[in-house]
Amino acid sequence: MPDHSPSPRSIKEPSYVDAVVPLITLAVLIGGSVFLFGTAAMEGPLQAALILCCMVVALILLKNGHPWESIVRAEANALSSIGTPIFILLGVGALIGTWNMSGTIPTLAYYGIHMLRPSFLYLATALVCGLISLGCGSSWTTAGTVGVALIGIATLAGASPAITAGAVISGAYLGDKLSPLSETTVLTAQLAEVDIRKHIRAMFWTAGPAFLVAAVGFALLGLRMRNLASSEYIESELTQLDQLFWITPLNLIPLVFLVILSMRKTPASLAILLSALLAGAMGVLLQPKATLRFVNDPALSTPLAHIRGVWTALATGYHANSGIPEVDRLLSRGGMASMLKTLWIVIGAVTFGTLLEEFHLIAKLVDPVLIRAKSTGRLIATVVATAFGLNIVTGDQYIALVLPARMFRAEFQRRGLKAQNLSRTCADAGTVTSPLVPWNSCGAYMAITLGVATLQYLPFCLFNIAAPLFSLLWGFTGFQIQHVQPNEVSPEPVETPV
Repeated sequence: MPDHSPSPRSIKEPSYVDAVVPLITLAVLIGGSVFLFGTAAMEGPLQAALILCCMVVALILLKNGHPWESIVRAEANALSSIGTPIFILLGVGALIGTWNMSGTIPTLAYYGIHMLRPSFLYLATALVCGLISLGCGSSWTTAGTVGVALIGIATLAGASPAITAGAVISGAYLGDKLSPLSETTVLTAQLAEVDIRKHIRAMFWTAGPAFLVAAVGFALLGLRMRNLASSEYIESELTQLDQLFWITPLNLIPLVFLVILSMRKTPASLAILLSALLAGAMGVLLQPKATLRFVNDPALSTPLAHIRGVWTALATGYHANSGIPEVDRLLSRGGMASMLKTLWIVIGAVTFGTLLEEFHLIAKLVDPVLIRAKSTGRLIATVVATAFGLNIVTGDQYIALVLPARMFRAEFQRRGLKAQNLSRTCADAGTVTSPLVPWNSCGAYMAITLGVATLQYLPFCLFNIAAPLFSLLWGFTGFQIQHVQPNEVSPEPVETPV
């Protein structure tokens, strides 16, 4: 049977127009969805726009002679690359549901309101999330657990959920950058071929000043807070929480269990799901009345009602009807189903980005810029712009890390710049800026998990904004830019365990 597949000569190299058209399409469709639907764009229009962008790229590739089988294979690679994030997302949804039903989140909110002074709420939020993220190595886990509780505390206390979300994300990404348990930290060091300890030490010079700036900003924002809820109203909310749940430190066992699993390097998706199941079991033991009230089905026997309650919390989340809107918003959250729209946007964004990467449409635009980057400052600025641009265009932080590390590694070596300069810049501009983009998988996750739209919390992600700026500043001033000395040999690629 004759082979009808195109020969290599029939495949055309992409033109500049080919590379630009998908980006213009993305900007028009995303801008149009936000203009027409506002905050409701995340409910489906934005996801549909990303799928249409994938179709535009596919048509360009077919025009250039690529067989449809190659395009399908690239799409399959894109979907296989997000297996872990999919299970993390579903696990976090389940965890929020069972943590609410078991009293874990209500207990965190109850104790937090008693312990945190409102004027230091934002600063304390950033510090607490930073410490927890350093310990578990995951910004998503931190935001989806303690971050959710801190948003609840802010809501009950009358503070700004948007500023609190910015503080949560700032602290979570500080730990994500500096923790040796973070998969993005390990991946960045591995791609840049640098020892992970050298990579983390190099990041201190941008992450440290950036977080200091953020801490000062959150302290000032806290001191300027006005119009907080009255003490009588807060007391009524606390009383309602105490009536709905048995508030006890025992409710925090699922949180401690999750931290222990994370520190023992248990895969994040497995650790989150195990914590969710433990919380469901503890909800039956410690909060039987809350579980039965949630199920509200007298026809079921008590054991079956408890099983249904845990199962429902895992699947569609926990729902409360206390009569106090702030309390109900805090408790009526979670479930795997709540993450489906986020998964939709992740699938569209990663597929779009993978097509642009594998068929060299991104490289077509970046290579000419690299040639013009004569100085070290311009080279680092090019890396920053590329990584941040990839977060916008591809919607995936891993692509924003992988591509710049691959594309610029040889150029840094040629110029005698140590690999940690590249790894630090990729982390500053790739990892940290990902939650600032609404259609990025990280931005979508933070928005749906914390219950605050990306564009609302964006101005208050002080650490995430400051980190790439310090990376640019050090690049142009030469501060903490490390050069290969004549007596130093080029290191062999570092095998960093994942």
